[in-house]
Amino acid sequence: MSIRGKFGDLDDAARTALAGGDPFGVAFTERGTFTCDGSFSVFTFRVEIPAGPDDDEDDAGLAALAALDAHGHPYEVLKTAVTDMRDIKIRRKR
Repeated sequence: MSIRGKFGDLDDAARTALAGGDPFGVAFTERGTFTCDGSFSVFTFRVEIPAGPDDDEDDAGLAALAALDAHGHPYEVLKTAVTDMRDIKIRRKR
């Protein structure tokens, strides 16, 4: 899931943490990764949410927001996008 948003007031420690980047780059991880502009005003947060057989987009959305909250940065959500990997078909070359 990806969440596009804008940061609230960030303190110096939060700016430093975000400027240091993530060792996973822009990958989808269970902890989530940020990409943001140099002014730390807007961001994209990418997170991998393992889904159970009965989980839907609402469950994924709540789990993604919980992962975003765990980082402790003030934010406002602008847009969300969910890709359910169970729906992706792989075409194999013969």
